[in-house]
Amino acid sequence: MTSPYTLVFDLDGTLVDTAPDLITALNFVLDREGLPPVPMASARNMIGAGARKLIERGLEAEGRTVTPADMDRMTADFIAYYADHIAVESRPFEGLEAALDQFAAQGHRLAVCTNKLEWLSKRLLDQLDLTRRFAAICGADTFGVQKPDPTIFRETVARAGGAVKASIMVGDAGTDVGVARRAGVPVIGVSFGYTDVPIAELKPDRLIHHMRDLPAAAHSLMTA
Repeated sequence: MTSPYTLVFDLDGTLVDTAPDLITALNFVLDREGLPPVPMASARNMIGAGARKLIERGLEAEGRTVTPADMDRMTADFIAYYADHIAVESRPFEGLEAALDQFAAQGHRLAVCTNKLEWLSKRLLDQLDLTRRFAAICGADTFGVQKPDPTIFRETVARAGGAVKASIMVGDAGTDVGVARRAGVPVIGVSFGYTDVPIAELKPDRLIHHMRDLPAAAHSLMTA
């Protein structure tokens, strides 16, 4: 058995398929602006850089720009609506909980490092009964920096009680690969998440297509 590691997970598109509720919230905001909805299929890859960026991408899809004040208002409307509808359709990806059980049984620490706001992240994980599994849940506002700034990764690991040199990032997008590279740790990419650049093109150290494959991928990195 390997020494305990800290497995650090992205949230949206990695742990949980949150796209249905995020896009519903985006379309709620767009509708209030008199704009047509963004189709679910094309909007999935807009997710991953926080609420404000999601709205910006939704507006760009319609060829629209707004003033900073309007963007502030729309972002506040989005967060308020999303907070009240955060787990209507969002669900953990298939095989996640079995993988987390396996890591826990082996004594590894688990943490969440996301560009979602911390309180929204905790609300989502609470409603899905996942919060208890993680030693730390850190978001874009927790330390005042977002991925790929390595500070958020290092501080998340520290809050979880782990060591950066014995940690692995798991994520679905460029910000996750970027934060891992800058922190000097290996990264496992998941192919089922949300990204405008296919995760395989970003060359993570391991690539998985289903959560059932995560424990083996992590073990191969721990023993490399």
